[in-house]
Amino acid sequence: MSSLNILYVFRAPLGGLFRQVLDLTHFHHRFGHRVGIICDSLTGGERAVEVLAGLKETCALGIHRMPMQRNPHLTDLTNIRAIMRLARDLRADVLHGHGSKGGLYARADAALFGRRGPVRAYTPHGGSFNYEQGTKIHAAYMLIERFLERGTDVFTFESQYVADRFAREVGKTDKLVRIALNGLYPHEFAPRSLGEAPTDLVFMGELREAKGIDLLITALGRLKAKGRQISTTVVGSGPDEAMLKRMASEAGIAEATTFPGPMRGPDGLKRGRIMVVPSRIESLPYIVLEAVAAEVPLLTTSCGGIGEIVGADYPWMVEPGSVEALERIIAEAMDASPDFLAARAHGLMERARSLFDVESMAQQVAAAYAEAIAARAGPPRS
Repeated sequence: MSSLNILYVFRAPLGGLFRQVLDLTHFHHRFGHRVGIICDSLTGGERAVEVLAGLKETCALGIHRMPMQRNPHLTDLTNIRAIMRLARDLRADVLHGHGSKGGLYARADAALFGRRGPVRAYTPHGGSFNYEQGTKIHAAYMLIERFLERGTDVFTFESQYVADRFAREVGKTDKLVRIALNGLYPHEFAPRSLGEAPTDLVFMGELREAKGIDLLITALGRLKAKGRQISTTVVGSGPDEAMLKRMASEAGIAEATTFPGPMRGPDGLKRGRIMVVPSRIESLPYIVLEAVAAEVPLLTTSCGGIGEIVGADYPWMVEPGSVEALERIIAEAMDASPDFLAARAHGLMERARSLFDVESMAQQVAAAYAEAIAARAGPPRS
């Protein structure tokens, strides 16, 4: 493949979306492409500044930050024009939007005026798909997604789950569709070592309703009422933090529940013997991949693409939203022997090692770009 000029467009330089962009940046640069980043200047804090500064030599097309609002805003029009000018000036071959806002910025003009200029790629990462089906806001965002579909050359979904959900809620597309599973580096497949005085459970993620921490606290409160005090570390920050601390106090588990704030994945995974993922909504979460690769025993719900990581028949994967089911698998895990927990975690790691490779992910995305460029140059696809 000849060298391409690739611009990644996304809003927030944090979380799993940011990690995937960083991985693509690293490998596509290594493959000989010229890459650049366009993202929000309002989020990410000092950590984002530090990480982006370290990419300056890798990003031959530069790192460009501008204010981006999470929800629809008048500044979106200004940003779309600025990004189109930037893509033209940098002679971009590919404009790859990540997440709902990045997808809007990368594809809006092509949806309005026809697909010309750079190839438009899109990877959803939740965003507009996280709203409950049947609500007006979900219907509105799906209308926008349907409109933007016609300005897309290629979709690169991070899981089969997201691809299936897109087809179900937005509609089938005649554009190129490729599945490029999120991947990990070889060094990430190594058993973690526990820190000092680990708790029984550890949760990692944003403290908001979608993550189901309220369900976890309720389940732990029910177990406490039955005489089982289970210590838990809740790693992260978010809009529900005060409410969750209040819930823990009301459930009588405040002394056994710690909220240390956000931290890096490897550091957080050392805080608890067993990882618990009580989420209501997910896509293909990196933190679950990281936990599985580090041979951390896992309790999870079956939302999103988690089943693609652990397998559809994983016994400690329960339906989202069920306090009773969550309570049951927590009790089972507490009663399991250390050898049993280790064997189950090792089996998950071996499965993931064969499926989730970061270099393969980057190669598949680059191949999707080449296919889209060839399709644009050739006869219309049937």
